[in-house]
Amino acid sequence: MEITRTEKAVEGIVPGLTRREFVVGTAVAAAAVGATLILPPRARAASAIELPPLPYADNALNPYISSNTLSFHYGKHHKAYVDNVNKLIAGTDLADLPLEKIVIATAGNTEKQAIFNNAAQVWNHTFYWKSMKPKGGGAPPKDLATKIDAAFGDYDGFKKAFSEAAMTQFGSGWAWLAAKGGELQILKTPNAENPLSKGLTPVLTIDVWEHAYYLDYQNKRADYVAAYLDHLVNWDFAAANLRV
Repeated sequence: MEITRTEKAVEGIVPGLTRREFVVGTAVAAAAVGATLILPPRARAASAIELPPLPYADNALNPYISSNTLSFHYGKHHKAYVDNVNKLIAGTDLADLPLEKIVIATAGNTEKQAIFNNAAQVWNHTFYWKSMKPKGGGAPPKDLATKIDAAFGDYDGFKKAFSEAAMTQFGSGWAWLAAKGGELQILKTPNAENPLSKGLTPVLTIDVWEHAYYLDYQNKRADYVAAYLDHLVNWDFAAANLRV
């Protein structure tokens, strides 16, 4: 029988080895090599902190928050915090933790201040987007209103206290409706700080960093806060956080 050129080449590599034996052997070897490249679960790279999608279209909050503001605020600022925290936790004991636990674990730790700042800002922004909805605002539903009345006298008392916290937060930061033991309270926090690091349950928040409102309101923070309360605040989200 005539010997083909390929079979001669195989014979030259391993004397006595047929072409079929060579092909089968090569496939088995390749599979074995591939298997060694599949890392065991603990050796695989940790899941990255992800940028969650907005809970509405980027023009859904018009005219109170424009798509232009959202494109920068979400697409640039929020994304930058996500990218930064992933770089900072890579290869550390924090890499496998969920975001909320990273925030709590690094709060108050000066050696991990950069991780806290970026992780908390990822969490804060995600919570902020959910604190708003199209055609939101106005008075809360009955069960939540009862709690608000107990804490602030009535809804107007809440609006006054929340607006004051948002307006008097000097520089960058946040105003929050939070709870402890089921009782509501309002607080303001600078920079990336939030109620989680204080043992409180966040209920609602408003971002008062200038990039949250400057394209739409310039220096008129009061108008932005009023628009948030009257037209955007998501009471369904607040009630879910309180389980009422």
